[in-house]
Amino acid sequence: MSRARRVFVTALVAPLVGLALTQGEAAAAPNFQLPFPCGQVWEGQTRTNHSPANSVDFNRANDDGDPVVASAGGTVSRVANEGGTSYGRWVEIDHGGGWRTRYAHLSAQAVSVGQSVRIGQRIGSVGTTGGSSGPHLHYEQRLNGADQKINFNGAQILYWGSRSYTSRNSCATSGTTGTVGTDSGASVTVRSGPGTQYAAVGSVANGATVTIRCQVRGQSVTGKYGTTTLWDQIGSGYISDAYVYTGSDGQVAPNC
Repeated sequence: MSRARRVFVTALVAPLVGLALTQGEAAAAPNFQLPFPCGQVWEGQTRTNHSPANSVDFNRANDDGDPVVASAGGTVSRVANEGGTSYGRWVEIDHGGGWRTRYAHLSAQAVSVGQSVRIGQRIGSVGTTGGSSGPHLHYEQRLNGADQKINFNGAQILYWGSRSYTSRNSCATSGTTGTVGTDSGASVTVRSGPGTQYAAVGSVANGATVTIRCQVRGQSVTGKYGTTTLWDQIGSGYISDAYVYTGSDGQVAPNC
């Protein structure tokens, strides 16, 4: 059996409460997105013996430490650590209207209670804390305290079984806005491809606002905003995402 399809043993303390959605409540739900950066592909597994029943486990190869992001904007309502049982390290976000999401078995948490978060903002990292047999993300959508069947981008996930899902979290077909930043204040060279070996086709000033049409993997670069292999297509060329602030640590635009 492949790693992506193995069954995780999760001992959760969350109660199983059956609460049907009315049409009005369903319409009020946020437009939830996968809790991973744009373009990433994850396998989601649902099963009848999961606790709570409507939750989903996500995993992919070598996912330990991968970023987990908010599936909708809201306010962090819980940051907890259950040790070696239950959720382990977990985060809950309140989205208003009775809707909350939970993210469990994290290796690290990157937010605090009361903090406002944007959709696509990193809130933690995939791990195997608590009642978990291997690295994965346990995810829930709740309404008024009861777990609900999960929807992403307006479509319900598969119940019951495994299916691959591609994240559209913070993707923008018309382009995502970012701000260029360098430690020295110098301009950033725009390249014809995703690496410094490509020809220079222009430059963009420190502090400039740019529109990222799409992103592609290329040469690893260390800049003001960390080390990354992501390159952002802007105008006629590419600049490293290490010099662009978008509010997210991961991919925020479609693949080029």
